[in-house]
Amino acid sequence: MASVANDYRVSVLSDGLPFGATVAGLTREHLESAEVRRRLNAFWIEKGVLLFRGGESSQEMQLELSRCFGTLEPHLFPESRQEGFPDLVKIKFYPEDGSYYEVNGEMRGGWLPWHCDLMYTHRINRGGILRPAQLPSSGGETGFIDQIAAYDRLPADLRDQIEGLHVVYQVEIDMSAQPFTNHGEVRLVRMAASGSNIEKRKFSYPRVIHPMVYTQIETGRKILNISPGFALGIYEDGTAKGDALLREVIEICTEPAVAYFHMWQEDDMVLWDNWRTLHCAKGVPPAQTRVMERTTIAGDYALGRPLGLDGPVADFAV
Repeated sequence: MASVANDYRVSVLSDGLPFGATVAGLTREHLESAEVRRRLNAFWIEKGVLLFRGGESSQEMQLELSRCFGTLEPHLFPESRQEGFPDLVKIKFYPEDGSYYEVNGEMRGGWLPWHCDLMYTHRINRGGILRPAQLPSSGGETGFIDQIAAYDRLPADLRDQIEGLHVVYQVEIDMSAQPFTNHGEVRLVRMAASGSNIEKRKFSYPRVIHPMVYTQIETGRKILNISPGFALGIYEDGTAKGDALLREVIEICTEPAVAYFHMWQEDDMVLWDNWRTLHCAKGVPPAQTRVMERTTIAGDYALGRPLGLDGPVADFAV
């Protein structure tokens, strides 16, 4: 792939991966160019995940780079915001505080299953940039799965079955209580203090629905729009048959062989399209510390709806 400028380089994220790109050597000076911003946006739409490596990496660079892709907004939960930087989310695990789980017999601090951010709201954010503030000595990888490639992998009969269907989502901070994450045996050992505060008011947030499939406006490509984390079931079929259909689709879209797991370096930053990729956190040993900072790039693909007692809230036929 040709470089978009003479002094920074664009290459594949990983050989054989159907999504993602690496941008090496980018600085804030590059971002002064409207043409550079336009080309970065085009790469993002095409590739879904961009790794920025070997360039400028700081809170200021993270914020300015994020603004190349849209307006920033504070996270829905005040507990998640970085003090002094309302446009940054602090994602942390400390030995003395932070959620950790036993996942198939292994203790993991800061573990998160496959999910899309804010899928439990009707207006999911466009994306975000994640940057490490403190990395552990082991573990801490972040996984990504492309939902365009996932849709392409679905058998034709399964595509036909899910066309026009919707999934119900709700706020749930305890990841062991998620019914569709497909991670085997998961047990919550300790909830982070911030998570406990959010959990107390989770019933104040409405359930929402999102379509299982939608079309990427810029390219016409179909996207499998499913977040295993926060999912409750198929809106049109809340029976065991509907649950089995959702699990079958999730099993195909989260095959480990098609995932990319990023091993972080100190100055890395990763941007992902939250409307077309799943991500997860593999977690760290409970004695380790991991602190990450993330921006929230605002947006609304205008297909989600809150659920009231009489169904979706808005002029939205199902």
